[in-house]
Amino acid sequence: MGEEEQSQEPSPASLTGKPALRELISLISSLITLSHSIKVFHSKWQLIRNKLDELNSSLVALENCSSDQNTVISEIVLEIFKTVNESQDLAARCVNVSFSGKLLMQSDLDLICTKFDFHVKKLSGVYSSGILTNGSALVVSKPGFGATKDDMRFYVRDLFSRLKIGDVGMKLHALIGLNEVVTDDEKYVKIVVLEFEDLVGLLVNFLDNSELGIQEMAVKVCCVIAGFDCYKGILIGNGVVSPLIRFLESGSDMGKELAAVCLMKLTENSDNAWSVSAHGGATALLKLCGNGDCRAELVGPVCGVLRNLAGVEEIKRFMVEEGMVPVFVNLAKSKDEVLVINAIEFLQAMAYGDEVIRQMIIREGGIRVLVRILDPRALFSSKGREIALRAIENFCFSSANSLNLLMSYRFMDHLLFFLRNGEVSVQELALKLVFRLCGTSEEANKAMGDAGFMLELVKFLNAKSFEIREMAAEALSCMVLLPRNRKKFVQEDGNIGLLLQSLDLREGNSGNRKFLLSTLISLTSCNSARRKIVNSGYLKNIEKLAQAEVHDAKKLVRKLSSNRFRSMLSGIWHS
Repeated sequence: MGEEEQSQEPSPASLTGKPALRELISLISSLITLSHSIKVFHSKWQLIRNKLDELNSSLVALENCSSDQNTVISEIVLEIFKTVNESQDLAARCVNVSFSGKLLMQSDLDLICTKFDFHVKKLSGVYSSGILTNGSALVVSKPGFGATKDDMRFYVRDLFSRLKIGDVGMKLHALIGLNEVVTDDEKYVKIVVLEFEDLVGLLVNFLDNSELGIQEMAVKVCCVIAGFDCYKGILIGNGVVSPLIRFLESGSDMGKELAAVCLMKLTENSDNAWSVSAHGGATALLKLCGNGDCRAELVGPVCGVLRNLAGVEEIKRFMVEEGMVPVFVNLAKSKDEVLVINAIEFLQAMAYGDEVIRQMIIREGGIRVLVRILDPRALFSSKGREIALRAIENFCFSSANSLNLLMSYRFMDHLLFFLRNGEVSVQELALKLVFRLCGTSEEANKAMGDAGFMLELVKFLNAKSFEIREMAAEALSCMVLLPRNRKKFVQEDGNIGLLLQSLDLREGNSGNRKFLLSTLISLTSCNSARRKIVNSGYLKNIEKLAQAEVHDAKKLVRKLSSNRFRSMLSGIWHS
């Protein structure tokens, strides 16, 4: 530069205030804009623009800091002014294509790029040296609702600069600001991931930071990004899996939970499941659940990751070999209901369509664990009882051995208790199991008849839900096929009357009516039952159904038409 141009440059003393910084920032922004209009040396100017962006972000961060050693800052700012002035001259010549030679211009552009890189590193050194202290405006104000993309981009650039060159406090506040905007508005996520190429890598590096707060906040931001399918691969490509697994092994309680949530989102893609498994993720997760101090808040997302991993058959088999089944059966023995529910639901998911795993669960004592939850003396909520009843249905009806084992743990007593006393949702599940048990064996029907299940089934015949009424009617029709159960049923005063009251003449309830008529037909083999039916006062209902050509109703009338009862009937058995 000539002596006249040098004399026009600011002196260090004049560069101690924020107005000068703002002027420099404005100058750099103008240079960036000008560079976009340059048609020659495109790759060179792209590199220079990248450095200008970094420099601009650092200077914006510098605006919000104060220092007692302004001379140091002034000297750096003066050097940047000189380089920017040189760059403007080169930019103007490139725009006008008025340079003397391509090789000389390429050399000049390389030199300028090196100078800007030097300035960026020097500013970074100033930050890390502790010369600067945080000012009152620690972070540029977050753009309001409806802000332009340029405003959003400027805010992210400012946060990025602080993350790169700020001290611990500045980095933490920048991460807090970043987490806030990406959580509130997915447009910021797109800007972070696609427009600031190094930012995701920087976040991943922070996962190994020595400061716990920075680690945890970085995981939070990664969790948000992992929630978008199109960005999962970028996180994986930046090596996020390995530090997340280290978090699971030795991080804070909060860090472990956040890492598990992030891995759960990432492994929704089966390709990423392989990456997690390859880095020892399955082993780390199983160890976490088996160490005896797995917290309720953590076990949910951990089970979520493991379920995703098990979606790959080879990984599922590896998890079984690593002791997955005994780990979770043992977890289901916990006194913490949240742990119990998560463990049982996970075991059900693993055993679905897999008889080998189902049998392993039974061998490890899974049935005893489930029945323990149904003990009325146990302190479990209705939700816990529901989970246990569903699991028993899934695990115990595949073989006679598992059913026999179930009965040996006083399951029948617990089932009857909840059929009588449980909340509606629990009662319905208990009824469903009664229905399933009726179809398993004659011994099960005898045991239920002796225990008093038939009386409870009759009470469900007038339930609001048609499905419940039909299930109760079908179970009852199955149970009274046994002579000893018929005898018990008839001995209970009022059972026959309740059964007849439940006969619905409406066409839409033919399914329920079919089982009730079947039950009554079975009962007619007993003289006392036939007498109670004829004397009940509901005989006309049966006659109406017979007249309507309902086959079972006509059959029932014929059963009742012995010489002893014929005079009481209207003669329709001849039809």
